[in-house]
Amino acid sequence: MIEIPSDLHPDLVPLTFLLGDWAGAGVFDFPGAEKCNFGQEVSFSHDGRDFLEYHSHTWVLDEEGEKVRPLESEAGFWRIDKDRKVEVVMTRDDGVVEVWYGELADKKPQIDLATDAVARTAASGPYSGGKRLYGYVKSDLMWVGEKQTPEVPLRPYMSAQLKKVVTPGEVESWAKDLGDLPDDGIAFFK
Repeated sequence: MIEIPSDLHPDLVPLTFLLGDWAGAGVFDFPGAEKCNFGQEVSFSHDGRDFLEYHSHTWVLDEEGEKVRPLESEAGFWRIDKDRKVEVVMTRDDGVVEVWYGELADKKPQIDLATDAVARTAASGPYSGGKRLYGYVKSDLMWVGEKQTPEVPLRPYMSAQLKKVVTPGEVESWAKDLGDLPDDGIAFFK
């Protein structure tokens, strides 16, 4: 269920599907790095201004799905204009700062982004740009990232399927909105 918060800046309504905390898993595969499954936690929040605040943390998973070590972390700010053009400023833990531009698809919750500018510190590895696709599919947030370096042409390197994290407060709120349920519970399914 997607709800529009009453204090959300009106410009951000088209991005409402991103709001909240998300968790899930995906696959990482890029030449020169170890291929692995990863876990991910993502948060999109707002404070009433005209941007969403974004945080993502990923970690390598072992064969049993247990955390092994951190993989990547990034944080940023997402904006959208009246023409559905999306801009993102993102900082990553490896010393990369990116400006992304893209567009929210017409009549569906899907965002295509591509890097417009990349700045790297001396400690960061080779990186020259990327693309990302985010989509809200059957209540899940799915994404795929492509990456290029001077040595490797643009190619997919990470993708994940994330589920919305439900807080106890949200469960309580939903329970209050259910109204009167039948005493035996069975009649509810008839």
